Amino acid sequence: MPATPNAPKPFQAYQFEFARHIRDPKANARPAGVAARRMNIYNELLYNNLEGFLLACFPVLRSILSDRKWAKLVREFFAEHRCHTPFFRQIPDEFVQYLQSERGVRAGDPPFMPALAHYEWIELVLSVSNKEAALDRIDPQGDLASGRAAFNPVLALLQYAYPVQRIGPHHKPRSTPAQPTYLLVFRDADFNVRFIELNPVSARLVDLLQSHKLSAEKALKKIAQELKHPDPRVVIEGGLEILRDLHAQGAVLGTWVQ
Repeated sequence: MPATPNAPKPFQAYQFEFARHIRDPKANARPAGVAARRMNIYNELLYNNLEGFLLACFPVLRSILSDRKWAKLVREFFAEHRCHTPFFRQIPDEFVQYLQSERGVRAGDPPFMPALAHYEWIELVLSVSNKEAALDRIDPQGDLASGRAAFNPVLALLQYAYPVQRIGPHHKPRSTPAQPTYLLVFRDADFNVRFIELNPVSARLVDLLQSHKLSAEKALKKIAQELKHPDPRVVIEGGLEILRDLHAQGAVLGTWVQ
């Protein structure tokens, strides 16, 4: 009987069987003709390599899970997710995608697990970013009030339902806080990734300045209107003080040259 046109060839079928067993040995039998000892070497080598890349990026997540839960999570990721990149450095990217978009909520999972993993992952993303500031178009001493703020290009404004920066073995939130957590993450001039916790007003200011071509004064007037604040000057002065602090820390590099 002729083979089905799209059916895998015998050697390909064997490779798929081999890979299925490595991904999930309990659910997939060892391929025929392979000694158990030799197969175990493959199993341990690939699992340990995968786990090593995850441990390097997600130490806090590992620290809050028991040995059994961590091993189960890594095995489920290995068995269920199909990576779309050949680069080892992007395994953490795939893991975050798995937690956020594929895994769903499972019994025993901390509810904050996807957020915590993303928080740990973003440090890796910014640390290896090749973005560079257009310094020839930025005035480092520009007027932050009337000019348009030029943000560090290696920067992310993040919002989480949990205070991820405080989660650890001795602090595991049991319920979702009433207020979200806002973080500004950036890589400074010394290539250190830094995290700044923002309040809702300062997060709104950064968002407006990044997404709209507004001066800080115009953005803060808009915020004062949104807050229905009786004295807009208080909002403006407070916001400018925040912006000056971000400039001093390196999250804002100056103002764009017109």
